[in-house]
Amino acid sequence: MKKEQDYIRDLAEIRSMMERSSKFLSLSGWAGIMAGIYGLLGAYVAYEVFQFNPDQIIYSTVEADSLSSGFLKVMVLAMVVLILAVGTAIYLSSKKAEKRGEKAWNPTSRQLLSNMAVPLVAGGILILILFSKDLIGLIAPLTLLFYGLALYNASKYTYEDVKYLGLIQIGLGLISTYFIEYSLLFWAVGFGVVHIVYGLYMHFRYER
Repeated sequence: MKKEQDYIRDLAEIRSMMERSSKFLSLSGWAGIMAGIYGLLGAYVAYEVFQFNPDQIIYSTVEADSLSSGFLKVMVLAMVVLILAVGTAIYLSSKKAEKRGEKAWNPTSRQLLSNMAVPLVAGGILILILFSKDLIGLIAPLTLLFYGLALYNASKYTYEDVKYLGLIQIGLGLISTYFIEYSLLFWAVGFGVVHIVYGLYMHFRYER
């Protein structure tokens, strides 16, 4: 009986070692929570401070130059939110990896990032093209869509839960494309609320 228990324990240890070597498991739940907070603050500033209203994109009497100028400020704001979210994720994931006695920058994390990069770069180029053509209404939905594709693509190199986060973002992006007048609200839900819920889930499931 004891030998059987030792055998099961050894198998569990081997499985754990293989998982650590093939998957990046240092993603921090707090990084998701903070990214969600940054997203909600960004959406609030875009709507209240920059007066960005997606209704204007469809039912607009505003001149295209004026609308593009206002949206350029929102794009800069989105970049600031992205930099804060990525910087926080790198810092917290590095601290978590350090506690686990691992390196955050390793072949698995590089593979994860390279798989995320393809949809993100393609989406970024498409968004720049749409902006140059004044097709501003599609930009917020497409950020959700391509971000979701990036998460789904990278999920095989980290927690499987990331795949479901990606699917949720893809779904929100598609729905937002149909209801463009509510695209800022969907963006706030996707990058804000969903990230906070996901971060709390990851924290209580894997970090406590």
